[in-house]
Amino acid sequence: MNKKPTKKMETRSIRAFIIFCLALLVLIGNLFWIQIVKGEEYRLKAERNQLSDTIVAANRGTIYDSNMKVLAQSATAWLVYVNPSKITTDEQKDLLVDGFVSIFGLEEDVVRKKLDKKQSGYEKIVGQIDNDQKAELQEYITQHKDKKIGSIIGIDPDTKRYYPLGSFASTVIGFTGAEDTGRAGVELKYNSELTGSPGRIITAQNALADDLPNDYETSYDPEQGHSLVLTIDEVIQYYLEQQLAQAVEETQAKYAYGIVMDVKTGAILGMSTMPDYDLNSPYKIHSPKLAEFIAAIEDEAQRAQEETNALYSQWRNRTISDSYEPGSVFKLFVAAAALEEGVMTTDTTYNCTSSIKVANYYQHCFNHNVHGTQTVAQALPNSCNTFFITMGQKMGKQTFNKYFEAFGFTETTGIDLPSEAVPVAGKTYYSVDKMGIAELSSASFGQTFQATPIQMIAAVASLGNGGKLMTPYVVGKVLDGDGNIISETKPTVKRQVISEKTADTNVANNIDKNTYIPNANPAKIKPAQTTKRDNYTYIPSSENVIKTNNNEGDAKKYIPSQKGAQFTKTFDNSGLEAVLKRADRAEQRAIQTLAGNFNSY
Repeated sequence: MNKKPTKKMETRSIRAFIIFCLALLVLIGNLFWIQIVKGEEYRLKAERNQLSDTIVAANRGTIYDSNMKVLAQSATAWLVYVNPSKITTDEQKDLLVDGFVSIFGLEEDVVRKKLDKKQSGYEKIVGQIDNDQKAELQEYITQHKDKKIGSIIGIDPDTKRYYPLGSFASTVIGFTGAEDTGRAGVELKYNSELTGSPGRIITAQNALADDLPNDYETSYDPEQGHSLVLTIDEVIQYYLEQQLAQAVEETQAKYAYGIVMDVKTGAILGMSTMPDYDLNSPYKIHSPKLAEFIAAIEDEAQRAQEETNALYSQWRNRTISDSYEPGSVFKLFVAAAALEEGVMTTDTTYNCTSSIKVANYYQHCFNHNVHGTQTVAQALPNSCNTFFITMGQKMGKQTFNKYFEAFGFTETTGIDLPSEAVPVAGKTYYSVDKMGIAELSSASFGQTFQATPIQMIAAVASLGNGGKLMTPYVVGKVLDGDGNIISETKPTVKRQVISEKTADTNVANNIDKNTYIPNANPAKIKPAQTTKRDNYTYIPSSENVIKTNNNEGDAKKYIPSQKGAQFTKTFDNSGLEAVLKRADRAEQRAIQTLAGNFNSY
């Protein structure tokens, strides 16, 4: 006879069933969480454990000069990484640290922090190492093969940027950083074009994270980045740099800079800042004198700051990032504007008595020279301040500012380089509403405002280009991996500043006989101007637009020098003569040379 379950037994059964149901719900919940909610994440983790996915760096595009001379190129290098999860003993870790520090010169603390990441399967140690360093590492691994550090270290293909000509056009080309990305110059401005598409090598792994045979490997080749053809001419650039370096050496200037530009197109044929630096070692201070000065600083924080300042200074392209008071060179534009507006003609005369009263004080010509009665053709080579003060006052501030803006002094030039200085009303120049008679008078002979060298050369070039203001540029073409042209820069006219008739008149009647160029047809020569700054700092400059005959010409270059607090000028016929003789690809050239900051370190 069957016994009926007792109430106690029923209660236990119910409890067991409830526990079973709860456990089943928890199991179903976990399955839902793992397969649905976290399914994609766990799938990727499983794939990572089963597959080794290695990125293969792509070569950056090559940078050429205008004649296809290689200025920057990428070559095969190597990247070293480790799998910290495979480190099993402290002895292995110490061997890895010692090897990486001695072979690659790395900081011990940095290496140890990477090796301490036990849960990580990949930590990059160093990239862009050459074949010799790779061989040295492989020899080190062989020496300690009994410690099995070879299973922890990986070596993958990488790329490294090389600059065959070292410091050549350094502030124009720029350089790349550790991740092969542009840090300055064209390398930075055109980084997206130069950067290629990386490749991949996907390999199956076993449970020990070791690669399986090649049958389980899939690879995708990297694609090289686009290449650039600059407008820079190697020969013109070479002579420009040579003469600027000589100027710095002879005058003990802090720096000098110069530009050579095709006035018809705006193409930059030469651009240099001296002192320059070696693109293959951009983090090394190029100036031995400055490096010695910084090394002598005892305070560590101050020394580090001075070193940083020095590096940024040597990377700086001063032709586009620095501004200065242009001084008497600016008289060219006042003359052009006055002729265009009919304020004067080429026959207009003015009697210079060396000074003119402006508001409640007198403004003088340089050295208080008395120039007497003169036309504009005489006033320009005489650099007569009072003549141009008078012309500026006759135009008035509205008309003056109309041409100040038209010649491009209130805007950037738009050159395809990074860090062009931006003019700011009220800081770098006077706006119309803030300009009084004193400011107008001073600005009429190139003082009380700032301009960049690239602004100046673009404006001067317009006088030799029928009054057309061009947009300057340094990249002429972009090429694909097969050398096909993807894009080509077309000359861009920003605006017609003055009429062609005025430009021709202004050019034809203002030649300085002291800088006549034999065997050439000079379009415009303006002698150097000195601007006195605080603490006896001078920034002299010269502007030249030369139309060559038979594609050849000679030129003189002003090289300023300093003797104590006394400023003097010397002449060197060889510098720009050499530049112009090799500038045989265009009918006209605009040449600007500047040397500045004559204080010692």
